[in-house]
Amino acid sequence: MKKIPGVDDLSRREMLLFLLTGTGIAALTAYLFYRSFIAFILLMFAMPAYLKYRKSRALKKKKKELALQFKDAILAVSSALSAGYSVENAFIQSIGDLKNLYSAKAPIVVEFSNIAGRLGTNEPLEDILFDLALRSGSPDIKDFADVFVIAKRNGGDMVSIIRRTAYHISDKTEVARDIDTLISAKKMEQRIMNVIPFLIIFYVSVSSPGFLDALYNNLLGVLVMSACLAAYGFAIYLSEKIISIEV
Repeated sequence: MKKIPGVDDLSRREMLLFLLTGTGIAALTAYLFYRSFIAFILLMFAMPAYLKYRKSRALKKKKKELALQFKDAILAVSSALSAGYSVENAFIQSIGDLKNLYSAKAPIVVEFSNIAGRLGTNEPLEDILFDLALRSGSPDIKDFADVFVIAKRNGGDMVSIIRRTAYHISDKTEVARDIDTLISAKKMEQRIMNVIPFLIIFYVSVSSPGFLDALYNNLLGVLVMSACLAAYGFAIYLSEKIISIEV
């Protein structure tokens, strides 16, 4: 299945950034919790899982941005239909509006340019939309494709149906934005709390040298710090679940 450029993949720069970030976290954790280079080597074995997690979050964010862009695209299609264009030409006409809103390399512009090219080969628009919905994995795009196919087969008022569908997607997007705004402060608090344990250990180590020496270079200390690190990781996981709200 063909991927959506800029949505289904990550750039080398993004992967390098994630790799450097993971290495920095592993080094900081090994120093503050264990004061051991061996611990750093062992923590690096968790790098694939960390990269998979960061990649999943980044791709999820990109798909969310694609859904927002699709909302603007359908509104542009609705405006073109109201101006008297046919359904197929409305999709083609909307590309110009999308280029004014986004860059020419934006995923939605690339996809709508692809739609225009496939329409030029007389491929049915409903098949193209279903393909886009399948590749994007977006519920909004899939819902639109379903509504579009039903309306076209039954000979409904395409202008009215597309406009209503566009406004429905727009309303759903606005609700999601409102939720993000309401919990943005909590997200910031969560990010701050995530680094507090590191700051506490660092502060104690600097302000009271030798105070934590009993926790390093011995089995009991390693077990205690490992238990603390496991509880800390679980707390981060739980906080991520709490602030993750799907619309």
